[in-house]
Amino acid sequence: MNICGYYPESINEGEGLRAAIFISGCRHYCKGCFSPATWNFDYGEPFTLEQEQKIIHDIKNNPLLSGISILGGDPFFSAEEVAGMIDRIVAETGPISIWIYSGYTYEELTQNPESTEYELLRRCEVLVDGRFVEDLRDPSLLYRGSSNQRLIDIQRSLAGEEIALWQPLYSF
Repeated sequence: MNICGYYPESINEGEGLRAAIFISGCRHYCKGCFSPATWNFDYGEPFTLEQEQKIIHDIKNNPLLSGISILGGDPFFSAEEVAGMIDRIVAETGPISIWIYSGYTYEELTQNPESTEYELLRRCEVLVDGRFVEDLRDPSLLYRGSSNQRLIDIQRSLAGEEIALWQPLYSF
């Protein structure tokens, strides 16, 4: 797995102050993607234990962080590696809010509860789902680029019979 970006503090990729980790690789190829270089699985650099420990250190030592956001590319193309990274982060930092972005929809990710993609999804709190659609681009939307994309409360959705949309803690 390659990492193509890391911001120890960001306010753009989810509610509150979050660490943002960008994973290389995507096969959705959305027209108008803000970062097509991240489609390449070799973009960036290999994700090392040293980088992971730096991220864990940053998270543990920043009491202002609300959580982490994992983006790409699309992290679900490296689901097994990302799930392992999340497990190691949580083991060292304790429970933490995890947002994850994907071009896949919630419905696609939950089709097979035995899949590595489903295992990754269930480790997270909020899914920003759906491919970016250039004709539906709307810069006024919170934390997403086009109006077809949803902010899904994963745990409530998995526990219920229908999709539960995420509700912001802060009003704008």
